[in-house]
Amino acid sequence: MHQVSFAFDTGAATHQGRVRDHNEDSYLARPAAGLWLVADGMGGHKAGDFASRAIAESAQWTGIPTSALDLKTRFIDRLAIAHEDIRNHSAKLDGATVGATVVALLAYEQHFACIWSGDSRIYLMRGDVFQQMTTDHTEAMELLREGAITEEEAAHWPRKNVITRAIGVSDMPMTDENYGVLQVGDVFLLCSDGLTGHVSDEEIAEFLQNYGAQEACDRLIELTLSRGAKDNVTVLVVRCLPSDAYDNADAPTNPGYGPPIAMHDWKAED
Repeated sequence: MHQVSFAFDTGAATHQGRVRDHNEDSYLARPAAGLWLVADGMGGHKAGDFASRAIAESAQWTGIPTSALDLKTRFIDRLAIAHEDIRNHSAKLDGATVGATVVALLAYEQHFACIWSGDSRIYLMRGDVFQQMTTDHTEAMELLREGAITEEEAAHWPRKNVITRAIGVSDMPMTDENYGVLQVGDVFLLCSDGLTGHVSDEEIAEFLQNYGAQEACDRLIELTLSRGAKDNVTVLVVRCLPSDAYDNADAPTNPGYGPPIAMHDWKAED
């Protein structure tokens, strides 16, 4: 049986922005299953909204896990199904590029995992320490990791928004993973790049420190809109509370829109 070690205060908000005429972002929040995600349809391509929605809708059927490894396996399986659905949809559009970035937070008992593809992000606020838990899959970041350009050059790279990974665009889903141990008071933020294109890390940290989950989401969306919101923007905040804080029921979902590392808990035995 799934031992609930924490309760989760979840907030979520999404907006099409000031420029786009529709929202290609989707999100899903299932605290009782230990799963939250944001998917961002690839802007400028056909059916990006279909791609992000396919990921969120497939992930809804992840079910209730029996272990950390089971949760990860279930989610990866659902992601693979969404990947295939997106590929099939692309074929119906004569091979047009259809895809979406995804970032997911998984939590089982005291363990968490971040799984992502593309440039949507997860941040963690722990006490006064704020850190990005994901690494953008973009052309600029790839060149930076290879030492081909400097951080300053990466910040102004003319193709810095060109992503190198997304669900649905390659033969197989390509994701990265990061793992950790949950602590009471941890605050996670998942977002599409519509947020980080207008709001700095320092500002995000300040909002997480000063507001509850839903209010932080709403205020971050408002700030992004006030700065022009050139892209769709989605924000999901998860606060880690003691298990008896309140009923750990699922938060509302909107699939239509839009310590030490504990890796062994998420991986099969060798």
